[in-house]
Amino acid sequence: MGRVALVTGGTRGIGKAISVALKEAGYTVVANYAGNDEAAVKFKDETGIAVYKFDVGDFDAVSAAVAKIKADVGAVEVLVNNA
Repeated sequence: MGRVALVTGGTRGIGKAISVALKEAGYTVVANYAGNDEAAVKFKDETGIAVYKFDVGDFDAVSAAVAKIKADVGAVEVLVNNA
């Protein structure tokens, strides 16, 4: 696995483009989203990028998500705050 990058708001628009570009550059990318489960699943299926649903404004939710990401793919080394 490459370096782990977390892109908040990473499943749509500019965030999606950033997520895909980082993956193409060799990063292990995980994308955050907050609302549309169907769109997130479609993004995951199209790109192979893992998605994590959490509210970036909720400290406890972010802490739990970062711990889950670390357990799943490794420690986040790059953070793109797009949300």
